Amino acid sequence: MTPTLVRQHLPHAGATPRVDLCARARDWSEIQERMLVPLYEAVYERLEVGPGTRLLGLGCGSGLALLMAASRGAAVTGVESCPERMALARQRLLPEAWDTRARADARLVGSSPPEATGAQATGAQTPGAQTPAYTLVTSFEPIGCLAGDSEGLGEALGAATPLAERGAPVVLVGWGPPERCTTSSVLRVATKLADPLRGTGSWRPALRDDLEEVAQRAGLRPDGSGRVACPFGYADVDSAVRGLLSTGLFDAAIAATDRAQVDKEVTEALHPHLRRDGTVWMPNVFRYLIARVP
Repeated sequence: MTPTLVRQHLPHAGATPRVDLCARARDWSEIQERMLVPLYEAVYERLEVGPGTRLLGLGCGSGLALLMAASRGAAVTGVESCPERMALARQRLLPEAWDTRARADARLVGSSPPEATGAQATGAQTPGAQTPAYTLVTSFEPIGCLAGDSEGLGEALGAATPLAERGAPVVLVGWGPPERCTTSSVLRVATKLADPLRGTGSWRPALRDDLEEVAQRAGLRPDGSGRVACPFGYADVDSAVRGLLSTGLFDAAIAATDRAQVDKEVTEALHPHLRRDGTVWMPNVFRYLIARVP
């Protein structure tokens, strides 16, 4: 679940989702983005991300995963197509806001990976300067939740991998099997409410080889995988609804009905996961694949 916990799928042209994009980006940054922190940590630990790492993050959201990599000393570049999330990422990652040298090695760009020229370390464009190849590419937006949700990923990888050095790891992420992802029952609400717009993507269970198929289409060589528990925990039902809707997964449902109806249906779907203290807790498992640039 651009990003996001899943890649955002907007309704057909002519059907504009009735959402406040700035508020949704804030909800993503303040509520939902942190749910995948165990995944980020596991990947960075396994790949020994540190001062020698030059990381390119595809679909970097509001920059939390980049921030964690930078705190390890990595030079980070983020790609984010959502302007509202990009603005929040800039607040986190602009050199003026940082107080350590490692954190100054940050760059943010729009909908496609940066060209292989320019002073990547500072984010400044220096004509004729050659950007060092990236040593790690990450795409932390999980696939395997919506039909066709890997299509945009293949295109992004096609643009990004030529900028990485030979043998560099590329990390892809997918939802685990439905029986190990409690949130699956809530995500089905999006499909049910958006029936008239099913062509924009419908819920489906994750398949075991989803990530391998994406890697193969991108010309990458699989080289290991792992699973990480990432429970979704919220302070209350309202936070859970706002966090889940911030993924963009429910946009088609909002366009087909209205925000009040979607809020009501999601709230009802969350009821089995409501604990006595008012918090919401949904255990999930995510899978990551490490593939190598040939």
